[in-house]
Amino acid sequence: MSTTTVTKSPVDAPGPGAASTRRAPVDEGRIGLRGNLRHIGALARRNALQIKQDPESMFDAVLMPIIFILLFVYVFGGAIAGKGNNEVYVNYVTPGLMAMMGMNIAMAVGVGINDDFKKGVMDRFRTMPIARSSVLIAKIVVEVGRMLIATAILLGMGFLLGMEIHTSFFHLLAAIGLSMVFGASLMWIFILLGLTMKTAQAVQGMAMLVLMPLQFGSSIFAPPTSMPGWLKAFTDYNPLSNLADAARNLINGGPVAHSVWMTLGWAFVITLVTAPLAVTKFRRKT
Repeated sequence: MSTTTVTKSPVDAPGPGAASTRRAPVDEGRIGLRGNLRHIGALARRNALQIKQDPESMFDAVLMPIIFILLFVYVFGGAIAGKGNNEVYVNYVTPGLMAMMGMNIAMAVGVGINDDFKKGVMDRFRTMPIARSSVLIAKIVVEVGRMLIATAILLGMGFLLGMEIHTSFFHLLAAIGLSMVFGASLMWIFILLGLTMKTAQAVQGMAMLVLMPLQFGSSIFAPPTSMPGWLKAFTDYNPLSNLADAARNLINGGPVAHSVWMTLGWAFVITLVTAPLAVTKFRRKT
């Protein structure tokens, strides 16, 4: 009886090269800028198609600005601006509500990220040879689109209720762009919350603890001149106040340099701190 010896070919034999070919190239530095942009585009398209398949997910972006502007103009407008001066209050509150839209849309991002992990969608993405940050950036790109829709509806309602632009159309575009930049930076905070908290309900609860003081302790709804000293001091440093004042002065006229630079500074610092933390948490989340 003869025996046959089977020898492994270099292709079949395990070696340092074999392990590296099977490993997904998840290092963002090796993927390159073009690859990252291609992945972001593909994932953003996937997120947009999800919205198309589930139109109910747009209810908050479509209905929230309508409800808020009607509620605040007709409930608080007379008390703050005086009876019969609702048009004056519309010009005050609408730019402020642009800042509020960004925060509410940003909160939905954190809830969505948490829900995607529960469904196993994110685990599948992490096994693919794509940059980890591209998954999160694609989410932000689509949510900025939702924020634009919400802002357009808000401004449309504002014009119907008597809002006027006292500067120029380009100043209005600058106010919208500033709101988008700041809203995108806030999304990194809520993405980090969504990756850290165990349930979507916990994300919503923690988000409300952040949202309520920032929104109502600001100049969004009323001038801070009548506030007590300690609250006025908080309002002066509140990033939402800076954004609301910048958007308001860009639309109605007034000094904008300080509030614009403060808003951009807040957006830069928030992104610089929370974006790396969110990407790291995404890589290590189990």
